[in-house]
Amino acid sequence: MKILLVQRAEIFSPNSVEKDRAILDSVAVRLMTAGHQVDIVSEEQPFAPEQYDHVMSMGRLPETLDKLRNLNAINSSLGIENCSRCKLETIMQHIGMPMPPRQGNYGYWLKRGDAAAQGKDDVQYAVTKGELECKIHEFEERGITQYTISAHVPGDLVKFYGVAGTGFFRYFYPTDDGDSKFGDERRNGEARHFPFESGTMQACVEQLAKTVGIKVYGGDCIVSENGSFCIIDFNDWPSFSRCREEAATAIASLVETM
Repeated sequence: MKILLVQRAEIFSPNSVEKDRAILDSVAVRLMTAGHQVDIVSEEQPFAPEQYDHVMSMGRLPETLDKLRNLNAINSSLGIENCSRCKLETIMQHIGMPMPPRQGNYGYWLKRGDAAAQGKDDVQYAVTKGELECKIHEFEERGITQYTISAHVPGDLVKFYGVAGTGFFRYFYPTDDGDSKFGDERRNGEARHFPFESGTMQACVEQLAKTVGIKVYGGDCIVSENGSFCIIDFNDWPSFSRCREEAATAIASLVETM
């Protein structure tokens, strides 16, 4: 089969351009080893997806999503659009996903809601409601009028990665290895490794992935001392840098289901 892999625009890979390319390269190696013809193209370049049997896309530009909308791509255009935080929040509320409350005693998180984060300034922490209002004003001055607000939740920050339908699911504590995109993990301090039911977490995020409409996903949870957890972030096709080779094998296997 002839397969196209679409790399996302650099604007959507803050501090992760090389990592995002690496997972695509790893997937490509596995597909080529299986006998498929594989091309990799940046979504910032012209490409003709209709010339391929299958498309696997990390792309997020509106024109990319439009181009792939009527194709059976992994991930789907609709699914990627559903990962914008405002839409995602509505979906999570509708299906009863565990989420952080809007009010709390430990500060607030303000996150850009119309698109994926393109830089550190798109995710802001505020200690007080007054500071939160100032940061909202800064967002609006930047032209960002869609955003989400949630209370900060104490506990272990856990990053998870999955490939729906393959059984692949892994989770890690970023403070264990110090690998961080923007350093926001420090707000929760060093992980204390509170025990929790990983199977419950996996079932939860797989349900979310299915509802959103994506198969290759990642995100963040906060695990509280009592073992409960809430999902604070969910996104399409992360870099899988902590488990790249395993993830690439699982992603490549999706070709059989397309």
